[in-house]
Amino acid sequence: MTSAGSDGLLAPGWAGSPAASATSDSAFLRALLDAEAALTRAQAALGLVPAEAADAVTRAADPARFDVAALAGRARAGGNPVIPLAADLTRAAGEEYGHFVHRGATSQDIMDTATMLVAVRALDPVLADLGRTERALARLAAAHRDTAMPGRTLTQHAVPTTFGLKAAGWRSLVLDARDRVTAVRGSLPAQLGGAAGTLAAFTAYGAADPTGLPAAYARELGLRAPLLPWHTLRTPVADLAGCLAFTAGALGKAAADVLTLSRTEIAEVAEGSGGGSSAMPHKANPVRATLVVAAARRAPQLAATLYGSLVAEDERPAGAWHAEWEPLRDLLRLVGGAARDAAELAEGLRVHADAMREHLDLTHGLIVSERLSAELADVLGRAHAKALLTELARRTRTEGRPLAELLSEEPALKGLDLGDATDPTRCTGSAGTLTDRALERR
Repeated sequence: MTSAGSDGLLAPGWAGSPAASATSDSAFLRALLDAEAALTRAQAALGLVPAEAADAVTRAADPARFDVAALAGRARAGGNPVIPLAADLTRAAGEEYGHFVHRGATSQDIMDTATMLVAVRALDPVLADLGRTERALARLAAAHRDTAMPGRTLTQHAVPTTFGLKAAGWRSLVLDARDRVTAVRGSLPAQLGGAAGTLAAFTAYGAADPTGLPAAYARELGLRAPLLPWHTLRTPVADLAGCLAFTAGALGKAAADVLTLSRTEIAEVAEGSGGGSSAMPHKANPVRATLVVAAARRAPQLAATLYGSLVAEDERPAGAWHAEWEPLRDLLRLVGGAARDAAELAEGLRVHADAMREHLDLTHGLIVSERLSAELADVLGRAHAKALLTELARRTRTEGRPLAELLSEEPALKGLDLGDATDPTRCTGSAGTLTDRALERR
């Protein structure tokens, strides 16, 4: 038996995650009711409605009393779920206090505020999972500070690096994401402006100066007080879209590296517990990394829709605001699921240092050619050194002989100690120092 809004069958990336419950239809219903009840309490705090009305509306705003599926169907009539919900909440509050429900507000006030509440509640577990991820990556970076491996550029071996530096780079991106999510989460505002953003209805209901009401409303909800009604000033949504898309991409970078490094032919890392195959019993697929990458590929297009909604005409747009709801929820779900999967991936990642060391020798020493160019330039001159190494690289590839062996046969290099320069584990530059520096960031 399925519950209302249970639509995770094709979404293994976020199904069962905290983001799934935080963005469900039931979660949105709760946020809408919280927004309505807080509005009545804020007006009561300023003496605009009786305190008893605030108590009655808050008691009535119990999600268990409302049919979310029926509300979804009835939302078609007015284009949003607030209209039927306000009517149901009015009845639930009773004849004496029902007329204080939704007083002075417009549907977008409640919908936008509820969306900000959902975002805050969905971002909290994201931040927790980003914390898990960065701590796991910090441990990997420290443990493998000096674990040499091939650095790859344009799919080919370039120069040696260390796995510690790679893990420290992943962690740096995760911390960048954490900082952006933290900043955006703290900036998400309540929305209150009335029909056209002038607060005029609140004056009609007796508020001498209603400009203090949005701040009181925000306090009730734990959201930031808005400077202005932002019905068509969609900075909060754009900022949210940006930080979510960045977070998906940051996690996706690490996951994409894991996918490459866990290929059978490379096998330098492996997921702690890979996924199985329906047809091939031997498979241990990097499922966590796959799901994170899938989220990262979808996120930019969803964010683009939200950025497009910045072009919102008049004091209330037709379509631009409505176009935000589903992609924003999808983004919250995708990033919430990706953060969970990234944490599990980082915590369980197995590093095969022996394979990394073995792969450093795949090019028979050519991976240190950059270091040798610098070393030999001082002995032979830059042009001669480059010409010599180009020729020896050709011979290394065609003859299959190690570069160090060919160098030892060169008369001009007799007696020259090139041991360090031809040892790839000693050619990782400042990788260790850079890793240490990265790990100082908290």
